[in-house]
Amino acid sequence: MANKQQLGALILRVVLGLTFLLHGLDKFQGGIENIVGFFESIGLPGFLAYVVGTIELVGGILLILGLGTRAISFLLMVIMVGATLKVKLAAGFIGGYEFDLALFTMALYLALNGSSMAAVDNLLPYGKKETA
Repeated sequence: MANKQQLGALILRVVLGLTFLLHGLDKFQGGIENIVGFFESIGLPGFLAYVVGTIELVGGILLILGLGTRAISFLLMVIMVGATLKVKLAAGFIGGYEFDLALFTMALYLALNGSSMAAVDNLLPYGKKETA
């Protein structure tokens, strides 16, 4: 039986992946042009909306599959820092950046520790299987 840390990391990876997958999907289904306009209204280049949406959508799928978990988690941390500093910080903790902080913390854990349980990375030549 797998150890509790590996199981916990798997749960974090799948929940974080699903959360970002759905956020990325929403950006594209809801009209990415609206997100481009929002980015420009807060002083960011509009093309970053496509970058963020793609990282969320594709990164979410890759996290669920367990492919490139550490790298994807790092990219998601960057997005959360940007969202917090540029949009949410002014609103304060409650009703502001608490959700972003939770997602950042989940991504930080995965960036530092990885998640090898039920991960596609284990099937690849460079994949490292953890032993319990």
